[in-house]
Amino acid sequence: MTTLSDIAKKANVSPATVSRVLNDDLTLSVADQTRTKILKIATELNYKKANHRNTRFQRRIALVQWYSESKEQDDLYYMMIREGIEQQALTYGFEIIRIFHNDLDSIPKDIDGLIAVGKFSQEQVQQLTSKSHNLVFIDDDQFSAGFDTIVTDFRYGIKQVVDYFIDDEITDIGLIYGEEISTDKLRVIHDYRYDNFKQAMENHQLFNPKFCFKGDFTKQSGYNQMKLALDTLPDLPHAFFIANDLMAAGALKALQEAKVSIPERVQIFSFNNTSLTTYINPELSSVSVATNQMGKMAAELMQDILTNPRHVTKRVELATKLVFRQSTL
Repeated sequence: MTTLSDIAKKANVSPATVSRVLNDDLTLSVADQTRTKILKIATELNYKKANHRNTRFQRRIALVQWYSESKEQDDLYYMMIREGIEQQALTYGFEIIRIFHNDLDSIPKDIDGLIAVGKFSQEQVQQLTSKSHNLVFIDDDQFSAGFDTIVTDFRYGIKQVVDYFIDDEITDIGLIYGEEISTDKLRVIHDYRYDNFKQAMENHQLFNPKFCFKGDFTKQSGYNQMKLALDTLPDLPHAFFIANDLMAAGALKALQEAKVSIPERVQIFSFNNTSLTTYINPELSSVSVATNQMGKMAAELMQDILTNPRHVTKRVELATKLVFRQSTL
């Protein structure tokens, strides 16, 4: 059986320090790196403290996902975020309880914190806070409501895409974007990729609203919106920016059915850069989002919320980068 002395020896600290860390003594003056090291060693050695569940390496964190389990299989963006959370949770000894499709009633009463992934109405945020005030949001900017938030930088990545096409002397650029609704139907979620695309195009006095088509982030909607563009536009734009990889795959299928050559006649740049981009032909150029790091950052913020009495609410915006493949020249 592992003892406090075993952990102390491996961590190069005193048994008393180990005891205070494992008993959540936040008055202990010790570096966060040392705390993390002690917790990690305790987990590795399978340390069990008799009759005391709530040592910090046994905290239970609910991962509240706004989509169904089957949708996660279709949309690898959310799967990659979850994997990042679960990987970093091991470092802090978090037990992750997965909650799908905003099934908030199934959240355990003794939960220590919540990581919410997706989009949530104001009413749903209130429900979440009734379960725990230790909250981190991913992909939904709730910073103004007082919660730690992790989001992606849309502006610079989209500006780079527009600038790339213009540098290639393409000035007629189309957009397929998405609109979503919260699971309780009380909030319509606007796609800020539209705003950033519009701004980037207006900077060059090139924005044309007739080239913009609204879907719902599914492959079928990408197919439908590109079909609509093919059917209604006298001259199809020579490039499209598409708001996620699934819609881009659908749009690509519509173009191929219409025998439109890619990238010779139409270039496509998508967003998210999931593994789907390399599974289709031609492979998709895409704006790469740091999905795994988003998940890891959420676990780090939760650790700070739970252990740092001077925690300050943060809004973390992660950068993007362009990945070029066969759908662009």
